[in-house]
Amino acid sequence: MMNLTTATAPRFACFVTGTDTEIGKTLVSSALLHRLSQQRGCRTVGMKPVAAGAELRDGVWHNEDADSLAAESTLQLAPALTTPYLLRAATAPHVAAAQDGVQIELAHILDCYRQIAGAADAVVVEGVGGFRVPLSDSTDTADLTQQLALPVVLVVGLRLGCLSQALLTAEAIAARGLQLAGWVANTVDAEMPYATDNVAALRARLPAPLLGCVPRLAVASAAAAAAHLDFSCLPGWPDGSH
Repeated sequence: MMNLTTATAPRFACFVTGTDTEIGKTLVSSALLHRLSQQRGCRTVGMKPVAAGAELRDGVWHNEDADSLAAESTLQLAPALTTPYLLRAATAPHVAAAQDGVQIELAHILDCYRQIAGAADAVVVEGVGGFRVPLSDSTDTADLTQQLALPVVLVVGLRLGCLSQALLTAEAIAARGLQLAGWVANTVDAEMPYATDNVAALRARLPAPLLGCVPRLAVASAAAAAAHLDFSCLPGWPDGSH
């Protein structure tokens, strides 16, 4: 059995956040894992520390986002490590946690991350909702990201209002002393007018490289999204050699 506490640290790790919920964080996180696994030859793990919204299948609670990350991970670790807080209600995490009678503890998430990081070459951690979603009465996802201290990849959902959301999120990331390592434009509204102009405005204003623009995909798969993205400028991105 793999000793999770003594293995070396990953060569690549990042935290994926977004301008809102349902704007493509899981798609981009899965694309990252796909590229790391298929083209970089890495032992990969996707982590969804807090997942709100679960369904019972064959006696086991599942979350669609967590399952998508697991499907693109080459190492299959215990779900209790990769998703330490799997909450049943599809609502704000602190509300869902209260309904489940649990308290989301950052220290527990950090311990799970350290164990995962000791087993993998590359770890992709996906947030929940936007950058500042409450996890408890005193903590939010920005606190979690700050304690993980990972480079941040921002997914911008292309729709009306995305400019302000993206710029405010970038300011919040910087205010926590974190590195915005890159951003992805993901088409949420295929009919959005002046989408190209909006992307150009963000390229001129966000202090990080554009990793690519994902169109509205006929099949929203990790491989299809990865074809539109270039992650090579991310810090620590592996060259594929071992």
